Order: sequence, then C-alpha cells, then structure tokens
Amino acid sequence: MPLILIPTPVGNMADITLRALEELKSADLIACEDTRHSGLLLSHYGIRRPLMSYQKFNEQSRISEILARLAKGEKVAVISDAGTPGMSDPGWIALKAAVDAGYPVDVLPGATAFVPAVLLSGLKPHPFAFIGFLSDQKTERAAQLESLKDCPFTMVFYLSPHKAARQLEDFLAVLGPRRAALVREISKVFQETRRGTLEEILQGVQDGVKGELALVVEGAPERPADDDSAWQTEAEQRRSDGEPVRKIAEELAEKYRRPKNRIKAWLMNGRQTPPEAQ
Repeated sequence: MPLILIPTPVGNMADITLRALEELKSADLIACEDTRHSGLLLSHYGIRRPLMSYQKFNEQSRISEILARLAKGEKVAVISDAGTPGMSDPGWIALKAAVDAGYPVDVLPGATAFVPAVLLSGLKPHPFAFIGFLSDQKTERAAQLESLKDCPFTMVFYLSPHKAARQLEDFLAVLGPRRAALVREISKVFQETRRGTLEEILQGVQDGVKGELALVVEGAPERPADDDSAWQTEAEQRRSDGEPVRKIAEELAEKYRRPKNRIKAWLMNGRQTPPEAQ
C-alpha cells in the first residue's frame, strides 16, 4: 500500500475532493500536523481513522514509524492543516524517505492556496514561481530576495500576518515598487485581494492584517533588446586599461547577467559580436 499525500481545504470545508475522502476512509494511519484540527475535518465527514502527529518539529523522528507501517503493507495518508502537504507544509521528507526506500507513493490533486492567489492577483499567470515562506531572519530574507531580483516570472510568497509589514519593507527595498497583490483568507468568508504596488500594499498593512496571506509579485522587467551598451562601454574601457580579457568577461558576465563567452568573443573579435555568440 502507498504513502499518499492528500490535500485538505484551505478555507471552505467543502473544498475537498471525493477521492480524497475515499482515501482518508481507507487509510490505516493518517499523519497530520494538528490532530485536533484534522479531527474536526474528519469528524465533519464521518471519518474515524487512527491519527498521528506529524509536523515540522517532529517530522524527522516520525519517518521510521511511517516506513515501518509501509513495510507492513499499510496505507499511510499524510495531510496538513490546510492545502497540499509537501509544499510549504510537512510531507516532503516522508515522501522522499518512502521513494528512497522503494515504497509506492501517490499525491492527490486538490486544494492549494497559491494557484488561486496567482489568478486573483491579475498578474501574468504563467510562467510563475512558487517560493513560499522566506526566512524569519532579516539578513537571510534580504539575501533570498536579492537572489530573486532578476527572476522574470510572477512570484508567489506566503507571509505571516504578524510579520507582514516588516517583510513587505524588505520586498520593497530589494525589488522596488513592482506591481503586486496581497490575497487574504483564500476560500474563507473574509477573502480579500489587495492590488497595487508593493509600496501601496505595505501602506495598507501598517495598522495590521489578519488571516492567511499570499503575496504575488510581478517578475523582473525584461531588459531592452539593445541593452548592451553599458557592458560594452565598460569592457572596452577596462581592456584599454590593460586588464585581461578573461577577467573582464568573468566579472562583467556576473555584473550584467550576460553570457561570459559572448563578452569574451566581443572583446577578441574587433569589438564585434559574431553571429554564433548572439
């Protein structure tokens, strides 16, 4: 029998599939983040199966028990408090352990927060990059955002309501006043979407915000097709100063996000880019 990851509602309790209910009814064990929270969902649908606490603080220690159950031929279902386990919630470690041990695994389609958030944002829905939660540490968070600064895709983040203003300050500082949307309480009674620039959204949460939050941010703007003059000017100047071609190419490739071989070819071929280096 497989280890099976099963999405549960992110808001409205009706947002669960018939297949998910059938799999939960037939599971020998249900691993969940909060047994009390999941107990309410299961009770609502008349499901009574053994529950085991499985959350980020004991995820590693529960693996051996889960694998032992699978070894006996039992079906183990993994659910989170809301949405699809294994993304921003516990589940992936158990899934990987089962795969590595050679046990069958399955993941059901179903409720998740980031897909509705992308569409509700009104921003370009594809391609998009799901990032999830960033670090709680300001320095690490800023570094993570810096690494995403040039990502051309629409990006989806999860925010803590208690830290939303602080985190949005970092988004604005690193990414600038891009268009964004803050989607709150997806599939719940007080669902809300606030659209605008990061600066406008930050101003709107200064007095506090409640509920589960998804932040959707537009990707980095495309560079103009002829935006090569800056690196070419710097490359030519540095070459005139006697710097080695290799050093110039390596440093400017990183600085201007251009292929190193293209810069090198331009410097070595009369400052003209050959067709194959385009």
